[in-house]
Amino acid sequence: MTTGRSLVYLSDIPIEEVKGMRGARGRSLRNGGVQSVADLLLHTPRRYIDRSTTTKIADAPVGPEVTIVGKVTGTRTRRPRRNLTIVDATVMDESGIVTATWFNQGFRSRQLADGAEVALSGKLERFKGRLQMKSPAADVLSSPSEALTTGRVVPIHPSIGEVGPGHLRRAVHNALTRSRPVLDPLPEPIRERHDLASRDQAIADIHFPETMGDALVARRRLVFDEFFRIEVALAMAKHRKGVEAVGVAHTTPPAVGARFLAGLPYALTAAQERAIAAIRADMAQAHPMQRLLQGEVGSGKTVVAVAALLMAVDHGGQAAVMAPTEVLATQHYLGITELLEDADLAPPTVGEGAALGMDSLFSSESSSGVTVALLTGSQAKCNAAPGASRADLLGWIADGTIDLVIGTHALIQEGVEFHALTAAVVDEQHRFGVHQRVSLKEKAGDVEPDLLIMTATPIPRTLSMTLYGDLDVTVLDELPPGRSPIETVAVSRSEENAAWDLVRSAVAEGRQAFVVCPLVEESDKVEAASAVDEHARLQELMPDLRFGLIHGQLRPDDKADAMHALRSGEVDVLVATTVIEVGIDIPNATVMVIEDADRFGLSQLHQLRGRVGRGAHAGTCVLLTDPTTEDGATRIEAMVRTTDGFELAEVDLSIRGQGTVFDARQSGMGDLRLGDILRDTAELVAARDEAFALVGADPRLDAHDDIRDEVQLLLGEEVEWLFKS
Repeated sequence: MTTGRSLVYLSDIPIEEVKGMRGARGRSLRNGGVQSVADLLLHTPRRYIDRSTTTKIADAPVGPEVTIVGKVTGTRTRRPRRNLTIVDATVMDESGIVTATWFNQGFRSRQLADGAEVALSGKLERFKGRLQMKSPAADVLSSPSEALTTGRVVPIHPSIGEVGPGHLRRAVHNALTRSRPVLDPLPEPIRERHDLASRDQAIADIHFPETMGDALVARRRLVFDEFFRIEVALAMAKHRKGVEAVGVAHTTPPAVGARFLAGLPYALTAAQERAIAAIRADMAQAHPMQRLLQGEVGSGKTVVAVAALLMAVDHGGQAAVMAPTEVLATQHYLGITELLEDADLAPPTVGEGAALGMDSLFSSESSSGVTVALLTGSQAKCNAAPGASRADLLGWIADGTIDLVIGTHALIQEGVEFHALTAAVVDEQHRFGVHQRVSLKEKAGDVEPDLLIMTATPIPRTLSMTLYGDLDVTVLDELPPGRSPIETVAVSRSEENAAWDLVRSAVAEGRQAFVVCPLVEESDKVEAASAVDEHARLQELMPDLRFGLIHGQLRPDDKADAMHALRSGEVDVLVATTVIEVGIDIPNATVMVIEDADRFGLSQLHQLRGRVGRGAHAGTCVLLTDPTTEDGATRIEAMVRTTDGFELAEVDLSIRGQGTVFDARQSGMGDLRLGDILRDTAELVAARDEAFALVGADPRLDAHDDIRDEVQLLLGEEVEWLFKS
């Protein structure tokens, strides 16, 4: 480890200590999140101007993108008509002159002072014998009073408020000169194994590289550091949750679980068998399970989850399933109770008004039945007592009469107390905040329940390593036999009758269909189909068909009635919003029409498509759309090309960018400044391996206090709990 000033030390030096950063500039930097010298040194250039490779004006070709460097000799602002401002700047070097023109960018006249050295990047044109550039990117390299070394690589730092690249470049240079050497917390063996530059050299070269190659070497080291900090936090979280936390060892032979699996009307896939084996091994340990179960729509996640939950029941405990929506919770209740009935594990029912705790219900002859309750904001049901009230259910959950509780966030509200919660499944957990998941665990009292997080949203491997690196990951990569293929077609609005003909044909064959709209009611701001208006329009267009309607603004009872009508065959076509995105299982539905499909994200489109083709008949998904953006067209093309959810997840990530990917987990992990989980996979994998090895040998980082302090500093309040005894 080198000696020097650590980032933690530099974080205590206020930004105002940097030359030229007092007063208004200092306030502007603070408002932009740069409050200390450490923040400034981590504010890296967005690009570089390599002056050794710039083109002289006289030699620059017309047409291709070029970068030229010259001095501003004059600017002129014109307003030929209302709402149009034109700024012209004349730039010259020793070989020639070019005129740069910007439209409605009045700030350019203030930015480009006479005598300033500027880099223009754009396409040259020749007009009336003169060279010009329209709307080029412009970066001021120096003010008239500032001299830059000829031929060097010039960093262009992102502006912060009113503080532009030139002021930032000088501030960074001043801060860097006074801060070096910068301490390197990374153990030397790790640096040597991965051929990484020192922290001191990397920070110097990311700002002021001698060559572009130096900048790339520096970036690689700092990217490694970003990933390493995150993976250290994840490794510590995994250790504390999986090793130090007190759980329940579910070692009772899985009698009920074995009956459940034996009673399934189909054989498990190899992927399901592997998942159940891994979960059973986890749950047999005295430390709580922390596992993520990923699976494509229809891959059989529910069966795996029930097998896990029944291990808790076999051991004499209780289990819970928490879903993000009432529709999904209800679907889970119906699906799980049906699976239990198929396996002859449904308890006998008592009549309305009878107490569930009656001896007749839980006599030895019926003790193998699994009692299941549904608890949401508006529903309270039990498979053993159809007439039970909410108060009844709360009492039976508290005294252990209920084995398995399925619900929404209502499960974690005050008044819901479990007798012995030892296992929990959180479905589509990215829709829950950290505090909601923690609240569910707290319902278990002194012990921490085994936790299975379940998602049908395919997660790219690189994203999984950063968002869910503290979890063991199981992927169901096979579909059960009997699933029918889904064909996806894109249809223009002008040809929408083809979509409705397909719906009519499906209904004529005894099948059902979905029509999905992005809005509930008509909006003046967004020209997209509304579920309410489209329901009325389609009824007029196809009066011989029976239509239903479901959307998020309906009362829960009305939603349940709409789904029951579809499930029972009383409705041919259900017009819906994305409330049906997950958890809806209607095997008879074979056609889905998604209106204005380009307005949906790829993940949503893929989830919606998975609602059809779930039975013996092939499914068709019609994307009714005329994309208005390049990203929208890319999403539609990807949907038509593939049904592979992981491939679509990679495409979606590349379109959206990682930007605030960590917000999806709602854990507060800071955004990456330099790292890109798609481009920098090698650095991510290496950083993860090293971080987990280091934490495995030193779980509390007692021998690596510089790393510990840096993780706390740069990842913030959300990792504080890792460092408390």
